[in-house]
Amino acid sequence: MAAMARPAADPWRGRETIALVTEDVFRLSSRFAQMKSSPVRDILAVLGRGDIISFAGGIPDPTLFELTDFRESFAHVLEQQGARALQYASTIGEPELREQAAQRLCRHLPTTAGQVQVTSGSQEGLYLVATTLVDPGDVILVERPTYLTAVQAFTLVGARMVGVDSDEYGMMPDALADAIETHDPKLVYLVPTFQNPTGHTMSAERRAAIAEVLVRAGVPLLEDDPYGELRFEGAPLPPIAAQPGMARQTVLLNSASKVMAPGVRIGWLRAEGQMLRSLEIAKQGVGLQTAVTDQLAIAHYLATYDLDAHIARVADVYRVRRDAMLASLDARLPEGATATRPEGGMFVWVRLGGDVDSAKVLPRAVDRGVAFVPGWPFYANNPDRTTMRLSFVTNSPETIGEGVGRLAAAWGW
Repeated sequence: MAAMARPAADPWRGRETIALVTEDVFRLSSRFAQMKSSPVRDILAVLGRGDIISFAGGIPDPTLFELTDFRESFAHVLEQQGARALQYASTIGEPELREQAAQRLCRHLPTTAGQVQVTSGSQEGLYLVATTLVDPGDVILVERPTYLTAVQAFTLVGARMVGVDSDEYGMMPDALADAIETHDPKLVYLVPTFQNPTGHTMSAERRAAIAEVLVRAGVPLLEDDPYGELRFEGAPLPPIAAQPGMARQTVLLNSASKVMAPGVRIGWLRAEGQMLRSLEIAKQGVGLQTAVTDQLAIAHYLATYDLDAHIARVADVYRVRRDAMLASLDARLPEGATATRPEGGMFVWVRLGGDVDSAKVLPRAVDRGVAFVPGWPFYANNPDRTTMRLSFVTNSPETIGEGVGRLAAAWGW
């Protein structure tokens, strides 16, 4: 009797067992192993709920986007520059956009297109600078409080952040000088205008004093300015980078997200010399290039339409909403609590004081249909847990009044 052919071994046998252990073979880096949650992820999750009045995210009002202008800009690019727009391109960015960015920066700081690196939003710029300058364990000096996603970016590169005492005018020069002497930092990170989260603006005198400390110590500055053009009142202030001696030791970040539309993910930074070349190399490793179609469309938008007029219209709307939030808070906040009064930007910073913890109140607030960001993620260390950040730009004055009422009910005011 002929021998029966034996079936070939099943190559997929045991696959279920392999699948069961796959998750465990990924050993996270020490940086990620310590990160149990992402405040940004949590904020965005709340924003997706239609039943929530959100004061959580710094989200521009989409009804104010110039849809017709964007539609024409993208159509122009695809019709006139389609092959180029869909192809690989240089890492540093498209010449037209770099030229437009340089022209806007020149309003306060002499800048050429050759000093501009295009980024996928200013958030990428934060990470690129940190990656380029910081070794694990190096110190970055930040304000108390500071931008929470900068804390996240700096943590990912292994930086040790040290919060420097700040007041309503920003980081305090004497405290900065002491911190530099004590910690020998790799860089200082500041948001001088309409700061996130407090809304504070550093005065001209304070900017000069901070610059003097940094120039004397030879410490680089990472200056973040995504909100500076959203001014409701008062005179514009030049960036710290425009102070004597600071241009060469500053990386200045700008973004289209807050003044045009965040969905296009276009930003740019200004730097000089070897720092600019190193940032280009870092960008190649992170993402190779920023989306060419978006770059060309934004360049066309800036060359063709009046962005300043758009910003003025947006600022008029946001001013009314800021006033509505401050009026609602003034009527509701308990004695001893404080709220900042920003001259522009997107945020009000509330400090309750005492022994309350805003993070513990957040679930009750969400249950009542309102969301905010607890203050603790904005601190590099030793957070003031009685604080919270409220954004006023997304909602109408009527909705703001309703939301603050829900917030007061959650707190028991």
